[in-house]
Formats: sequence, C-alpha cells, structure tokens
Amino acid sequence: MAEIKRCGWCVGDPLYEAYHDHEWGVPVLDDDTLFEFLTLETFQAGLSWITVLRKRNNFREAFDNFDYRKIAQYKDAKVTELMQNAGIIRNQMKIRAAVTNAREFIKIQDEFGSFSKYIWQFVENQPIQNNVEDYKAAPATTEISDKLSKDLKKRGFKFVGSTVIYAHMQATGMVNDHQTDCFRYKEVKKLGEKM
Repeated sequence: MAEIKRCGWCVGDPLYEAYHDHEWGVPVLDDDTLFEFLTLETFQAGLSWITVLRKRNNFREAFDNFDYRKIAQYKDAKVTELMQNAGIIRNQMKIRAAVTNAREFIKIQDEFGSFSKYIWQFVENQPIQNNVEDYKAAPATTEISDKLSKDLKKRGFKFVGSTVIYAHMQATGMVNDHQTDCFRYKEVKKLGEKM
C-alpha cells in the first residue's frame, strides 16, 4: 500500500497527523469553531502548535467549551481559577486576552451579523489557493494577515499579531497552504471552490 503524502510539519505525530488530515485548512464558517481556533492560536503565540493541540481538550474543559458568551462574562475570580489549572497554558495575559477577545467577538457579531462574515470579507469570501511545494516556504504573514491583524487590534483584540492571524487563516481554510504534493491539497481546494 502506498504511503500517504502529508505536509512535512505534521509527519510522525498521530495527534498532529489527525489534525492535519481532518481539520487544518478546511474552510470554517461557523462562529463557534472560529472562536475556538482564534483562542487556541492566541495561546500558541511564542509556542509550538503541537503544545496547544495536546492541551486542547483541557482548554475546552477549562473555558466552557469555548462558549464566547460565557467567557465574555468571566471575572477576576475565574481568571485566578484558570491560573491554577495545570492542564492549560497558564499565562495570565493570554487568559485575560481570551476574555477580552470574547467580548470583542460578540461586538463584531452585532455589527456584521456573524464573525464569519466579518473575517471572510478579508479574502473576498473565497479561500486563497497557494501553491506551496515545501511547508517551510509558506509565509508567516501576508498583506492580508497584516490588515486583518491591524483591524482586530483596533477593535480591542489582544494577542492577534499578523503571525497569529496568518496561522488562524491557514487553520480555518481562508488560505490553502497544504503542500501541493499533500493528499489534502486537492481535497481542500475542492472544498474552497464549493463556497
């Protein structure tokens, strides 16, 4: 049986491979999922994605299943409680950022009807199809991630630098950065074309 060709960054770790095979790069239009990814990516800042992925279930449990309506209501006592949770990344600034971002997320929903409508307008509601031959050649930021990052910061979001935002765009399928020889490249491309 022929070996499945995947993007080089995920090979060798079953959790990473499963995430790559089923989630990474798939266009996400659902606000709940977009908020989950945005929150996880803000916690990733300065760390590796696999570190966050291994703690994802702990994050779900600690942060009310990423219910931004509940997170927006968190008070100092909840932040203190989260700081004691060894199962997550215990960075007080990032925990507070998650609360702030939940509040701003709701404001965007009120303004645009959904966060999805807001964020997808930055790519004209169509995934960008890149032709990445080697994952190491994929950009860390683009003009679009710069623009989106700047707009989110202006709206009060925290830990949303251009690198974090580009990772979010890759994860949620706003851009297809699967390697062209990866088995998911064409599958993800087709999903984008159906939008």
